[in-house]
Amino acid sequence: MQGLENGLKHSMNMNHHLQGEIEVDESYFGARRTRGKRGRGSYGKTPAFGILQRNAKVYTEIAPDCSRATLQAIIRGKVSDSVIHSDKWRGYNGFVDVGYPKHYRVDH
Repeated sequence: MQGLENGLKHSMNMNHHLQGEIEVDESYFGARRTRGKRGRGSYGKTPAFGILQRNAKVYTEIAPDCSRATLQAIIRGKVSDSVIHSDKWRGYNGFVDVGYPKHYRVDH
């Protein structure tokens, strides 16, 4: 896990904005799902968040959580005037409302 955190911290030094066709996704890293816990299986795991500018750059960050407020704050800080592609996680709701021209979702 330490190697992952060091790699993610290195990518956090990116100071410029991503623009164009943007893909976003979150994931959890850690031990297997804890028996008896309900939900997404994220209990005790480290949330990581990634932004991909198609055919160009990637930005990753260890996020404190994957709430709407957290994810949208990261995206607004790194992405400008772009078309967003995401899955249907509720944390991605409202991109058009905050000024992004289009938001496409995939069901996976």
